[in-house]
Amino acid sequence: MRSLPVADPGTPDVRGPLRYLWWVARGQAGPLLAGVGLAVLWWLGQALVPAALGKAIDAMAAADAGTLIKWSLVVLGLGVVQAVAGVTRHRFATFAWLSAAYRTVQVTVRQAARLGATLPKRLSTGEVVSVGNSDIAHIGNAMEILLRGAGAAVAIVAVTVILLATSVPLGLVVLIGVPLMAAAVGPLLKPLHRRQHEQRDLQGDLATRAADIVAGLRVLRGVGGEQVFAARYRAESQRVRQAGVRVASVESLLEGAQILLPGVLIACVTWLGAHFALDGRITPGQLVAFYGYAVFLIAPLRTLTEAADKLTKGHVAARRVCRILSLEPEITGGDGRLSAGLGTLSDGESGVEVRPGRLTALAAAAPEDAIAIADRLGRFAPGDVTLGGAPLAELPLAEVRRHILVADNGARLFSGRLRDELDVRGTATDEDVRQALYASCAEDIVAALPEGLDAHVAESGREFSGGQQQRLRLARALLADAEILILVEPTSAVDAHTEARVAERLGKARAGRATLVCTTSPLVLDRADHVLYVEGGVVRAEGTHRALLETVPAYRSTVTRGED
Repeated sequence: MRSLPVADPGTPDVRGPLRYLWWVARGQAGPLLAGVGLAVLWWLGQALVPAALGKAIDAMAAADAGTLIKWSLVVLGLGVVQAVAGVTRHRFATFAWLSAAYRTVQVTVRQAARLGATLPKRLSTGEVVSVGNSDIAHIGNAMEILLRGAGAAVAIVAVTVILLATSVPLGLVVLIGVPLMAAAVGPLLKPLHRRQHEQRDLQGDLATRAADIVAGLRVLRGVGGEQVFAARYRAESQRVRQAGVRVASVESLLEGAQILLPGVLIACVTWLGAHFALDGRITPGQLVAFYGYAVFLIAPLRTLTEAADKLTKGHVAARRVCRILSLEPEITGGDGRLSAGLGTLSDGESGVEVRPGRLTALAAAAPEDAIAIADRLGRFAPGDVTLGGAPLAELPLAEVRRHILVADNGARLFSGRLRDELDVRGTATDEDVRQALYASCAEDIVAALPEGLDAHVAESGREFSGGQQQRLRLARALLADAEILILVEPTSAVDAHTEARVAERLGKARAGRATLVCTTSPLVLDRADHVLYVEGGVVRAEGTHRALLETVPAYRSTVTRGED
């Protein structure tokens, strides 16, 4: 029994789709070669049956009972070989499919984790989702068809040799006919490849649109935009359907060729064989054998055409996987070391400083400036940032992630037990969880659940409202207990009463730790130890909230929304 997936999928070759497929094949070389050998045995077991039947018929015509029994036993033996080899081959083919699919999923997920914040900037959600939806199946099919395709090619060669040994003209018909059929199918593969690639891109765009609509459905309904986006989705869906029809038109020609071309070859072989039998050039048994071979050749020839189709689809899928795997993260790990005391986290570009033991608030005239600063401080974007005087870019990335946490509203709740969703490190006590829920004013959310913290959370926490999700995300951030916590608009979706309680409790929950809250909420700003006002991406003023209200008109306009 083989275990899947493997512990280490290895390092993929992403220099091109063919190289990637070859890397996948090499990763399971042993089972793949064993499967090819079994496929060859399976096909040869079928290919030799017509010859044995022909010998048996000739023996029956000659009233040779001993020879008839001998060839009858040969037919029985070939049937047993087919059965055993076919079952075993199918097991290896299934393993090849699963191994290729799992390996692709593993390297893709590993790359997604490695890219981190770079991934959504470079690729759409639909492109990534489509790898798991369809690409792994096409890559698995490309590996599986190698077994049957290789066996089919050997079977065609074996039949051709037998026909040439029996009748040179008939053998030449097969020998010339098979390459001609392959050449006739070839022109269909290039447009099929192109149309499949176009459909694949459109499917990725449609998946991205669907993900955006689902994520913002509540907002869309609130502003009356549901019908507008539904119309856009229908229009894009129709484009995907039309692209699928274009692919199907070529595939239908390919399917028709799989029936027509072998049928023409069968007709030619049967017609010539009948004339040769009437002329006495071959025996009745040989005529039956030739007809059997002509019929048998349909299966391996269809398999070769199927192999061309599946390998083409696998090539398209591998190209998309290589595109993901060839991306490089914007942020890479350094080789420095964190000191015992982390010290002040400073952004040289903006002048923002996050000091230990202080709750600092950042009010930006433009929200995108606050997001950019938070990304630099959390090392999700490059910048002139220092931690305790040392360049943040030179510190180990894993250590930076462990000590600096950036929590924004783009974070998601995953499916699973609520307690596990909140305590991601699995180290919090019941009291820790209770205090985090209290600080984020989320106790009522848990109390309303029949199973409390053991309740199951659906994907993205869709059973919770926007405000409830925000409070649960804040509780999760507090439970992480990072030395430096950066919160981006943590109370934007809650009501004023809840926001006031969160603002009051947040400082106490983070006592002794460095905390930066990016917000323009007067309730939160009033509770901060120190407030920074950012305009044009640079700190223009700093002090307490009340002092800035009195002395900085631009700050007052920003936090009061232009109201006196």
